[in-house]
Amino acid sequence: MRASHTTHPYACGAALGFLGDLLLGDPRRGHPVAAFGRAAAALERRMWRDDRGAGAVFAVLCASGAAAAGAAVSRAALRTGRPAASAAATATVAWAVLGGTSLVREARAIGCALEAGDVGLARERLPRLCGRDPQALDAEALARAVVESVAENTSDAVVGALVWGALAGLPGMAAFRALNTLDAMVGHTSPRHRRFGWASARMDDVAGWPGARLTALLAAAAGDDPRGAVRAWRTDAHRHPSPNAGPVEAAFAGALGVRLGGTLAYGGRMEHRPVLNGPGRAVRTEDIARAVRLSRRVGLLALAVTAAARAAAERGRNGRA
Repeated sequence: MRASHTTHPYACGAALGFLGDLLLGDPRRGHPVAAFGRAAAALERRMWRDDRGAGAVFAVLCASGAAAAGAAVSRAALRTGRPAASAAATATVAWAVLGGTSLVREARAIGCALEAGDVGLARERLPRLCGRDPQALDAEALARAVVESVAENTSDAVVGALVWGALAGLPGMAAFRALNTLDAMVGHTSPRHRRFGWASARMDDVAGWPGARLTALLAAAAGDDPRGAVRAWRTDAHRHPSPNAGPVEAAFAGALGVRLGGTLAYGGRMEHRPVLNGPGRAVRTEDIARAVRLSRRVGLLALAVTAAARAAAERGRNGRA
């Protein structure tokens, strides 16, 4: 009985999975998320209709399939009766869904190219980080794109998964990453996916809501200018077209003292976004490294907060039992 109250397999497993991502990153081959993407693409080819209903069924099938896989891993570990097995299962799923190291690696590579004055290489690498058209971007615009992507993906690739792991265990982690992947695949407003991808995009918005707010809060706490981060979040976030990227990018902008937003190019179309943290200065190349450090701090804080919350919930359930 004492061990059940003093061990927290989820917290241990989440920490090990976070460490695994930190040390190993994503494998070049055989990544579970890539396998999910291939399966989802095959299902899309069979199910595609220019219809929201068909897209909703597609999104539900994919997300529920990922959740079922997470649940199966969790049940298999629980059947052993060993906390170490549950911790190992959590570590494996957490490592698979977290993408903080890949995010940092790509951001740093673009930052190094810009520092060396190789704008061409920076443009070549940008599509690995975000979906913008890089050819028309100068060094300053490339740096801004990287900082914005680091901010948004800190929520999508790290904090959101940890939040859903704390809320719903391994099924929550897996379903969150599935929805995030579906949004990247079909959630954009291309002619093919404007209707079919609508449900994937909206479900990703709902799933990303708590993680985005925690990311913004932790960015304010861990940044260079907490008051500036909160001010930018309160005054500018609601003007961003994304309900989740808005708070995160605004908080990062305020925390770093830089100005984000403005004119962007996606898929051959121009998009004019509101300026976030207007009093801030223009982004410089060295701000990429600052954004990466802030992202790392936010990820570590999110791990601590979510693991503590999950451990407290487990103690509460054990106490009631």
